[in-house]
Amino acid sequence: MSGRIRDVDVAHVRDRSPIDEVVGEYVQLKNAGGGQRKGLCPFHDEKTPSFHVTPSKGFFHCFGCQTGGDVIAFVMKIDHLTFTETVEKLADRIGYQLSYEAGSASAQPAGKRSRLVAANASAAKFFQEQLKSQDAIIGRDFLEKRGFNGEAIKSFEVGYAPKEWDSLTKALRAEGFTLEELTIVGLSKEGQRGPIDRFRNRLIWPIRDITGDVVGFGARKLASDEEDNGPKYLNTPETPIYKKSQLLYGLDRAKKEIAKQRQVVVVEGYTDVMAAHLAGVTTAVATCGTAFGDDHIRILRRLLMDDDSFRGEVIFTFDGDAAGQKAALRAFDDDQKFVTQTFVAVEANGLDPCELRQKSGDAAVRDLIARRVPLFEFAIRTQLKNFDLTIPEGRVAALNATAPLIGKIRDASLRPEYVRTLAGWLGMDVEVVNSAVKKVATKSSPLKVEDAPVSNWRPDPNEPRLALEREVLKVRLQMPALARNWREIELNAFSHPAYERLRSYIDTQRDFEAIDIEKIESEELRSFVTELLVEPVRTEGAITDKYVSSITARLNEVALSRSIAEIKSSLQRLNPVENEKEYGEIFARLVEMESKRRSLRELAFGEGLS
Repeated sequence: MSGRIRDVDVAHVRDRSPIDEVVGEYVQLKNAGGGQRKGLCPFHDEKTPSFHVTPSKGFFHCFGCQTGGDVIAFVMKIDHLTFTETVEKLADRIGYQLSYEAGSASAQPAGKRSRLVAANASAAKFFQEQLKSQDAIIGRDFLEKRGFNGEAIKSFEVGYAPKEWDSLTKALRAEGFTLEELTIVGLSKEGQRGPIDRFRNRLIWPIRDITGDVVGFGARKLASDEEDNGPKYLNTPETPIYKKSQLLYGLDRAKKEIAKQRQVVVVEGYTDVMAAHLAGVTTAVATCGTAFGDDHIRILRRLLMDDDSFRGEVIFTFDGDAAGQKAALRAFDDDQKFVTQTFVAVEANGLDPCELRQKSGDAAVRDLIARRVPLFEFAIRTQLKNFDLTIPEGRVAALNATAPLIGKIRDASLRPEYVRTLAGWLGMDVEVVNSAVKKVATKSSPLKVEDAPVSNWRPDPNEPRLALEREVLKVRLQMPALARNWREIELNAFSHPAYERLRSYIDTQRDFEAIDIEKIESEELRSFVTELLVEPVRTEGAITDKYVSSITARLNEVALSRSIAEIKSSLQRLNPVENEKEYGEIFARLVEMESKRRSLRELAFGEGLS
């Protein structure tokens, strides 16, 4: 199918895709009053929620990075999709069949993302069916030996890729998928004699994005190295829909519990995720063939509402070997990007969650997580193991190695506690340890997460002097039918350039007409309008005609006061004798304006700003 999606279909999809539900699949939102919901912005790092969603108007806006728009704009930006791909994704979400206009001059191939997702979905079903085959007995044995019964296998949709060179490719091409689509999505590749399957004789785990779409696969080798010299684990390569640095296996099923429990458990493999969930640790996720990094942190912070008001737990489980300890120390630096409390859970005998469940049952996995220790403590103790603490030289060397760890702790209130703890472990005086920590702390400041800069042309939304101007504009944008006196607003009513610019644009519209933000050519202005559309009007009561009239009158009164001050200044500069006529005209205008100002004041204080 190619062509432009019909406008009526776009409107249908937009209207039936509640923005709070769609955004809520990516960001943990909480009620903010006035019909608003808020959370941490998914488009920039921030410590305090400034991302607002207004379901009644269908808009979102971040007051930190100034990003905003409707539900389509949100999905386009967060999933890096084209407009067509976004509408198709939202249409799939509500089960709506789109129609396309043929012969459009700007027509482009449509449905690329939806086709790739559909190919993956079909492949997942194919792999699951193949796990029932006789050839897949080695795969079933692998899973059963690790404690996964048929119900668990079905729940996690584990499958099997046959040994044949091109069985999946043939099956999907028979369903109508092109070789180009299968190659782009990473299911097929070019062999010596034509297209072949990427995955062969492997157990397969479908990898879903946070919304539940199958975007890739993880595959474990089943044959011996002599039979298959490929890697033990093989993942889908980077594709338009599979970005491994932005994916966490199991997040689609864990996200609600993560938000509810304010906890996430980061494990190392697909079977570890399965074992943890089956054992009752329903907040477990794993990376997809890559190290835990910044993009993963941003995803989890949004779900945890990780800021100064909403604290949660991030628990890393690592193998007890050297590689696992190295990973834990690497996570130490990542901890500085969380405000949450970060912990490590390492089994004493070096067992991962899957192995622990096999050996000791579900309760042992839950106990492992319950016995977590703070990451700072684990990192320090891990370093101390490298030194002989029975001799002075060893203790001094250990202090030099661990003092920088304490110095890097962002929360300054925690440092004294760890100074005292480390002094006890080393058998040293607290002041000696504290001095060593202070030296390294002054050399490097803790890591910080900087909020995105605010565009310099916008006014500060919290500037008291401009509050009235902002309220009048919000009412005109949000409730145009109530803004009956818009054309009567004084010419100099808006003192900030951004407000004046918006006023000029509104003046080009018909009275009582709602602003169509899609028609605003300036991206800067469009974003600003979105911001004001989602910001609550500052009144505790109902927004009535009387309220709108009062704030409009008050705005005009303030504007007249500025004009009166200017006229009085002009009069002071004139000699009433030498400029009698001019002085008289200006004085008469001043009297008229003073009278008008008194009338406006009476009207303005009938019902004022809350």
